Amino acid sequence: MVEPVIPRAEATLAKTADRSILAIKLAAQFWYCVAAAGLLLFGFYILKFYGGSTLRGDFAAWGKVMPRGMVPGDTTGNAMIAMHLFVAAIITLGGLLQLIPNLRTFAPRFHRWNGRLFVAGAVIGSVSGFYLIAVRGTVGSLGSQLGTTFNGLLILICAFMAVKSARERAFAIHRRWALRLFLLVNGVWFFRVGLFLWLMIHQKPVGFDPETFRGPLLVALAWSQSLVPLALLELYLRARDGRSSVARWSVSALLFIATIGMGVGIVGAFMGLWQPRLG
Repeated sequence: MVEPVIPRAEATLAKTADRSILAIKLAAQFWYCVAAAGLLLFGFYILKFYGGSTLRGDFAAWGKVMPRGMVPGDTTGNAMIAMHLFVAAIITLGGLLQLIPNLRTFAPRFHRWNGRLFVAGAVIGSVSGFYLIAVRGTVGSLGSQLGTTFNGLLILICAFMAVKSARERAFAIHRRWALRLFLLVNGVWFFRVGLFLWLMIHQKPVGFDPETFRGPLLVALAWSQSLVPLALLELYLRARDGRSSVARWSVSALLFIATIGMGVGIVGAFMGLWQPRLG
């Protein structure tokens, strides 16, 4: 059988397309590795600081790092904030495990049950967050609080759609909703990373008052913690599944730059926020 002769121009285009597919795959893996390192540091901080102070019975320590931590007499509010922090630690690790392809392939039962736990934690975290914002109150302006509330509403929508598509066995659609849910659940982490990237760049508070924790930057971050990661994800999915090698190269470069910025923010958050509180 005679092999078909491929014109040189077509062969070059095919090679470029293959390289662009590899590039966007490597960019996504690079993003995951950096994000995983940052999220594990964040999860360790939550467990070490809040878990450690809980075991010691030192609930007053919570109030030193968060306004209205444990409030004497506010049983419901205290329970909500404890639950919010507990599920944050659980779903940080659980979400990372859900994104490992080999785990989905070789341990599907674990993937399903871990996914159910992740979705339940996401819903509990959102509902408890709504309570804390609406009833107990949080720092920041109304614009910041609305941005965080918007993040919680999107979490509930994505959780519902991820479960619905999984039950319908529409797994390609399910994976997209699950990815969106993963990013939204980590919105508060993106907020901190973005804030410390900004501080690392400017080396001082710019665009907000560190005493009142109010200002246009914080409002922008409260909304960006949802919208920016979702926008990058949609660009990645469209470029990955599309036919344009130019789009794949462009999104690969964008992901690489975003990952470098995220890494700088992670270092800043660890050095300025998490590590000093770990003792």
